[in-house]
Amino acid sequence: MRTRKLGYSELNLTTIGLGTWAMGGGDWKFGWGPQDDMASVKAIHAALDLGINWIDTAAIYGHGHAEEVVGRAIKGIRDEVIIATKCGRVWEGDSREIGKSLKAGSIQREVEASLKRLDIETIDLYQIHWPEPDEEIEEGWAAMAQLVKEGKVRYAGVSNFNLEQLKRAQAIHSITSLQPPYSMFRREIEEEIMSYCNTNQIGIIAYSPMQAGLLTGKFTRERALSLPDSDWRSRHPFFTEPQLSINLETIERLNQIAIQENVSLPQLSLAWVLRNKEMTSAIVGARNPEQIQETAKASEVTLTKANIEAIENILDRRINNL
Repeated sequence: MRTRKLGYSELNLTTIGLGTWAMGGGDWKFGWGPQDDMASVKAIHAALDLGINWIDTAAIYGHGHAEEVVGRAIKGIRDEVIIATKCGRVWEGDSREIGKSLKAGSIQREVEASLKRLDIETIDLYQIHWPEPDEEIEEGWAAMAQLVKEGKVRYAGVSNFNLEQLKRAQAIHSITSLQPPYSMFRREIEEEIMSYCNTNQIGIIAYSPMQAGLLTGKFTRERALSLPDSDWRSRHPFFTEPQLSINLETIERLNQIAIQENVSLPQLSLAWVLRNKEMTSAIVGARNPEQIQETAKASEVTLTKANIEAIENILDRRINNL
């Protein structure tokens, strides 16, 4: 599987990484519905067997549960996998409410808790999950730099930061990576952020490259409108009208290109994301081994200029209809 160097770091990530958001289960505010832990562990092992060399998780996924599942799956094979996790979202006990903190003391407590749940001594890539509260960014990023000095974290990155926030953090300590949402349906980072990251040797890791499953081509109107309340997508504009109809029409057109090129729509969607030289890797979630077996193949798919132009025409039509 192809790899790309992450920013200025010594980490070489496979262009497909395994995401564990859904592995947190459905018993929290932004869950994806019920999930079987054994299926999660099997999906992680399948990803590693396919050559994927890194896993992305976060403390908040299932209020620590996803990290525990990852820790269980990598026991005995820690040296074979790069682990990335995140901080900045906190909770109390069994509460479903999620707090926001980038205070130095909070980050220190969070990293210790993540290390324990993952059952590892060092986190390869530790990321601020969200730049909130905004006024605490400088304190939080200085705390991240301190964790690197202490050896608890190899490299520090950020997620969901805008350009101005990136500049504020970069002035304190070099940013290894940015993890933004990026897909055919979410392209905001193309305006300024991609070029800034390229200039400053900041790697970019796309999350939700298949738009939370929408770009898998497996969503019908009926499935989208019948998502359970425990699935956060049931409340998202992309999965509800009036956007849903426009999105499904766009997906049908994109699927025609995938059929012509003898690839699946998920593979086409991921190859489109990875067409950018600034993009280090794309995170793909999986609930079971079968899902990751399909999407992992996208690492080897290269789009032609004609493919890209045809896709752009379809995406322009979607924007005009919104």
